[in-house]
Amino acid sequence: MTTEASKTNPGGWAAFREEFQACWRAWPDKGLFFLLLAAWVALFHFWGNPVLGYMQTRTASLFEWLYFVYATSVDDEHGQLVPFVVLGLFWWKRKQLLALEKAVWWPALGLVMAGLAGHAVGFVVQQQRISLVGFLVGLYGLTGLVWGRGWLRASLFPFFIFGFSVPISALSETVTSPLRIFSTWLTVGVAQVLGVDVIRAGSQIYDASRTYLYDVAPACSGIRSIISLVAVTTIYGFMHFQRPWQRAVMVGLALPLALAGNVARLTAVILTAEVFGQEAGIWVEQKLGVVTFVVAVVAVFLFGRWLQRRTEVRP
Repeated sequence: MTTEASKTNPGGWAAFREEFQACWRAWPDKGLFFLLLAAWVALFHFWGNPVLGYMQTRTASLFEWLYFVYATSVDDEHGQLVPFVVLGLFWWKRKQLLALEKAVWWPALGLVMAGLAGHAVGFVVQQQRISLVGFLVGLYGLTGLVWGRGWLRASLFPFFIFGFSVPISALSETVTSPLRIFSTWLTVGVAQVLGVDVIRAGSQIYDASRTYLYDVAPACSGIRSIISLVAVTTIYGFMHFQRPWQRAVMVGLALPLALAGNVARLTAVILTAEVFGQEAGIWVEQKLGVVTFVVAVVAVFLFGRWLQRRTEVRP
């Protein structure tokens, strides 16, 4: 039975749709922004890729190159989700953004020009990632040009999250190599403390009789967990804390948690292989990664709650 309250206070999708329509009607200068956005996107679609012969992506579109990288690199596939996360953050800040006084702010053209300059540099040095950064900087500048300085200040955090969409696969070996060595060193140390006799050779781990071998490959370095946890801790820190030191603590939590999770997973693999054989260790290696990441995310939320309570007690 439908009541008067349910008619006047719709819930779920209907409530979201009504609020979205209200926000859309209240937003000024949408036509101007989307016209500028279309021109900006067209520039990077038709003249966006500085390396036209890049593998299978013989295209001038920066966005087609980006889709190719996301589809073929496990280190970068998370980038497909970033725009949706950013849109969600804008929706979360909608009341603050709607309350801003909005007007054209010409100094924001400096950011647009900086984006164009970055794109030009990307063409000169043949680096699509630099062009992508130029696109994002210029897009940020366009929003400030149409809606003003206050908008730029209030929307800095959501736009910062766009940085996680920049592919890192070309730089992954430089980053993952020391992570692999460090994770291997820690894992062997923990295993030896637990009484398991293992030997480290670079990023490889042997048992004493060399009956099994594990090579901590780039995919096992923990780089994906680090990137994902940095994104989670950054979003959580900026949504729940106002003080810079609190946000810095939350972001800084990502690296030790990711390393701890990776070492715990590798140690579990070694212990399982020691008791049940290498095949059992391989099974644990394939299944435990998601578990350790979920545990790390839960630890982020628990630590955040603890930090909030400490802040309430000691302002």
